[in-house]
Amino acid sequence: MPIKIPAELPARKALESENIFVMTEDRASAQDIRPLEIAIVNLMPTKVATETQFLRLLGNSPIQVNATLLRTAEHESRNAPEGHLERFYSTFAEARERNFDGLIVTGAPVEHLPFDEVDYWDELAEIMEYAQKKVYSTLYICWAAQAALNYFYNISKRSLPRKISGVFPHTATKPNLELFRGFDDVFYAPHSRHTEILEDDIRKIPGLEILATSPDAGVAILENREYRQVFMTGHFEYDRDTLAKEYERDVLKGLNPDIPRNYFPGDDPGLIPTMSWKAHAHLFFSNWLNYYVYQNSPFSIGAIQPNEVPDALQNSRELTADSVRGNVK
Repeated sequence: MPIKIPAELPARKALESENIFVMTEDRASAQDIRPLEIAIVNLMPTKVATETQFLRLLGNSPIQVNATLLRTAEHESRNAPEGHLERFYSTFAEARERNFDGLIVTGAPVEHLPFDEVDYWDELAEIMEYAQKKVYSTLYICWAAQAALNYFYNISKRSLPRKISGVFPHTATKPNLELFRGFDDVFYAPHSRHTEILEDDIRKIPGLEILATSPDAGVAILENREYRQVFMTGHFEYDRDTLAKEYERDVLKGLNPDIPRNYFPGDDPGLIPTMSWKAHAHLFFSNWLNYYVYQNSPFSIGAIQPNEVPDALQNSRELTADSVRGNVK
């Protein structure tokens, strides 16, 4: 939350130069306050664990948040407890007339499939179109980030020779951006994926901007800031043991996985993993909630205006069957 000070106070310039959020008394007096409406489209099979991870991060903020859990109707979840989805989740069809201040779309373990072979792809496309019209800011995570970049900008995901798994150092290309307020010069975040988005492909698209990169994990965070989309290829939301559980699962499947990097002390899977990303995870989500949603979403949620992709990008959004099936190279 901002600190409220007189506009003429000498400290104002110093604080703003240090990327500290200050609000003048005039702006504070005119600011209306209400709870934020945030929806989470949970595409992960581990529904309970994933919803807990995101709700923990959204809850660590002085901003009141009303959270709505959404699921796709076209996919049958085999891992959620019986009755859990019916009791706590709405389908997209049930929520599509509502406006939301923010929307989070999680990752999903379907990287090996071309996008249009995912059984809920058509419904996800509807959700992404809906987000452009009735959501102020949308945060796409991991596979969902790749899906949205493909859908809106026709950027292909590329297969990796080995799965990226571990906790990697990152630097912000724009450290003074509101999203990185309070961040250290180097921050860590988990990654777990078989595919990537190339930096060169992103830089060809007008309006997309790379915000954070890793020497080992590649592009980590990017946005189309004018159109209120944020994409993250990693997993700030992961618990301490999430990568360990994924590693054990892959070992049992006989996949001969690499030990997650920078994770187990001494690369010993028998030891408790080191958690080196928790503080920055909370900062990232608090910053997104505050600066990208709370400070900009209109007080009347019905007044949210559509986010139109520029005309220059319309051709890339008209995906033919061939272009979608060719999305993994």
